[in-house]
Amino acid sequence: MCIKEKMQLLKNTPIVSWHEHVRAAEQIGDCDVSDSERLDTEHCDAQIKLMDELGIDKIVVSRPFAAEPKCPPENFIRGNNVVYEATQRHPGRIYGQAFVNPGFCKETLVELERCVKELGFVGVKLYHQYFMDDPAMFALVEKCIELDIPILMHCAHIMDPWTRKRQPRCSDGVHMANVARRYPEATFIMGHIGGGGDWQWAIKAIADSPNVYADIGGSVHDRPLIEESVRYLGADRLLFATDGAWSSGIAKVLGADISEEDKKTILSGRAFSRFLNKAGK
Repeated sequence: MCIKEKMQLLKNTPIVSWHEHVRAAEQIGDCDVSDSERLDTEHCDAQIKLMDELGIDKIVVSRPFAAEPKCPPENFIRGNNVVYEATQRHPGRIYGQAFVNPGFCKETLVELERCVKELGFVGVKLYHQYFMDDPAMFALVEKCIELDIPILMHCAHIMDPWTRKRQPRCSDGVHMANVARRYPEATFIMGHIGGGGDWQWAIKAIADSPNVYADIGGSVHDRPLIEESVRYLGADRLLFATDGAWSSGIAKVLGADISEEDKKTILSGRAFSRFLNKAGK
């Protein structure tokens, strides 16, 4: 397929990215530190501009507090309000995911109810406060089943000691497979297989868990990443995402040695279209 044909594929395919982020006003880069409940509108609008340039129709965003192992409710509620502002600024282009800390069980369940039923969010995003198969997660998973929303978990099979020290409870494919067996009716997303760590190990760990999907986000562009993921999981269990690596994220799908139909399946996130349709935008 020549470059012209590849670009035509973008024009003819509705593209949804399931793993992006917005920032709060006064936030410095990707640092969590900001007490603002207001959206960084300049950053948000810049993402819309990038979407237009790359042919991306919709993005699903969150504002996780990655640097706070004990992120309290007032912080994650504030972050979700920032996300809501983004969805209202660009309705039909930006969809929200609720970030919560399951350690605060009562507050987490109330916040999920608010985010889905009042704010129109389409999923939940979790970070490394707990492993995905920790019992502290079970009430949250059951609530997500009730609300019929997918759970996106920040994941990596971490090899280096420095990163492991910074994220001691970072989930990997085994944690995802464990919770998926316990809750076969739930829908899980293993975050950014291109985001660092051993992605080959990760996709093999979830291969036999049909309710665990994987997003391809991240800045890792190993040549066989897409091809091997399709081989082990199938295109219908892969979701397009960039997690900030916008242009290269598109390129690694277009350049993959897979069928055109598989590329369309990944880019459009067909398996997850019903979650966006529920939002009514």
